[in-house]
Amino acid sequence: MASPEPPRDDIFHPGGQLVPECLNEAAANALREACRLARDTHWDTIRSPHIFMGLLSAPDKGMRAWGQRLDADLTKLLGQFQELFHQEHGDSDALLILNREFMSDNVIRLLRDSHARAARHGRACVTPMDMLISLLTTSDSIVAECFERVGVTAAKLTEFAVLAEQQSGSE
Repeated sequence: MASPEPPRDDIFHPGGQLVPECLNEAAANALREACRLARDTHWDTIRSPHIFMGLLSAPDKGMRAWGQRLDADLTKLLGQFQELFHQEHGDSDALLILNREFMSDNVIRLLRDSHARAARHGRACVTPMDMLISLLTTSDSIVAECFERVGVTAAKLTEFAVLAEQQSGSE
């Protein structure tokens, strides 16, 4: 019987493509949604708010549990973020693919942090909760800042995410 592959050092191939084996199905779906939402909101790069919107658009069990703890309607929250980050004069026909070249530096760092978090927890695949927790704990997170403006701290959001992860068995 073959032994399992050791975790990869990077979530990106040398050419910039994401390594599909580093993402569970729900995380891959969320990233595809993030790409679509970046295009829909007229951005020419995938930014961290798009990752958050992708998580909201394709919620797995952990994201739904996080929304319940937050007492938030994920669909409504998605609409609010789409409205907040919509650019009137952006390029809705921009070519966007899940490649490092089309991602902001923050998204690249977020995905690498998510991959490292998954590895620390003994998992070869990144989950949506890895992405959410990494997004909320990064310094200068625009997503966390949006919540702070309405009185919800990044620490509270992260606490809810960790509890949701434990509750849903997403870890």
